[in-house]
Amino acid sequence: MSEVVQKSKLAKQAAQIMGNLTTEQKNQALLLMADALVTEQQAIIEANAKDLERGKQLGTSASLLDRLALNETRIAAIAEGLRQIAELPDPVGDTLEDFDRPNGLRIRKIRVPLGVIGIIYEARPNVTVDAAGLCLKTGNAVVLRGGSSALFSNEKIVEVLHGALNRSAIPADALQLILSADRSSVDEMLKLNGLIDVLIPRGGHSLIQNVVNNASVPVIETGAGVCHTFIDESAQLEMAISIGLNAKAQRPSVCNSMETLLVHESVASKHLNAIAEAFTGANVELRGDQQARALIPSMQNAAAPEWATEYGDYILNVKVVKDLDEALDHIREFGTMHSECIVTEDASHAERFLQEVDAAAVYHNASTRFTDGFEFGFGAEIGISTQKLHARGPMGLPALTSTKYRIYGSGQIRQ
Repeated sequence: MSEVVQKSKLAKQAAQIMGNLTTEQKNQALLLMADALVTEQQAIIEANAKDLERGKQLGTSASLLDRLALNETRIAAIAEGLRQIAELPDPVGDTLEDFDRPNGLRIRKIRVPLGVIGIIYEARPNVTVDAAGLCLKTGNAVVLRGGSSALFSNEKIVEVLHGALNRSAIPADALQLILSADRSSVDEMLKLNGLIDVLIPRGGHSLIQNVVNNASVPVIETGAGVCHTFIDESAQLEMAISIGLNAKAQRPSVCNSMETLLVHESVASKHLNAIAEAFTGANVELRGDQQARALIPSMQNAAAPEWATEYGDYILNVKVVKDLDEALDHIREFGTMHSECIVTEDASHAERFLQEVDAAAVYHNASTRFTDGFEFGFGAEIGISTQKLHARGPMGLPALTSTKYRIYGSGQIRQ
């Protein structure tokens, strides 16, 4: 029996127990997990150092190493995420509908756990904890398959979390980590109908498309983020630069960072030099269209494929557009339905943008970096869904539940 099948079977068995736990039992486990992470933070950091060293030897980019790195501050934040999840309302058992039929049947629609959730993700060890916390809070078991670049970190984190779960009502088998770095372990999870109830991929475009295109297990698609910020004609320049810098340079490796800056031609003609200087001062490499390069000849050319590229790095495309319509057209062509922003003082333009842009999160005068479960008050998120079925946007606790109808009768039979 393979590792994937063995651990998925253990998770399936544990899921039967998970569905019967009280909110108090689940919350106590989450708090124990949070405390354990802080108590064992040095061991986690030492394991993480092995991953970082290997990444450096393999030539991993600085931005990806940043996604991988753990320190006391980040571990404290991850633990705080678990505590916040514990404080959030438990959606399991919530009554969504309650009605009576003319024949006397009473029908209630309630939230229930999904069962066993498989999560396939890349080099962010914080996902290991966020996923565990959200899944366990909602009564689900979880099978995690992280990237090889974070293997030492993930293994130590799950070891620490198992130690905490062993002191709680949640069975440790409800949290499983696939240690095999072989691609076949992912392929196996994609076809594990009957043991895994739903798959959630988190990572780059190729990972997500592999899961979406090849899985027979149902998939909740989390999308790559080719996110845009449009500086409209009426935008306050200082605000626009501040929002743009935050969206690109605050943490460029994450999916809600900006990849393309769209600038109204009237703003570009007066202020593109100042905008460019702000970004280059933040070590961002700029690649522009013909109009942008005419204003700033030193700017590199943005080749056609790059408008659809999620760089995850200190690289930004810049395009000059004549109006809101051209900005909307560009986003329709190259956006990934993740997060889009307009900076404007024109209320009608803002409303059009918010209404017409088809994305999970659409912003007026605020950075796309806020598309995040923690920032939305969800404690954490299992991912940011860019699809339209089941869940969309940052997926908190309710997104990790399904529904069940309970029907109460008094002997009714159908005629």
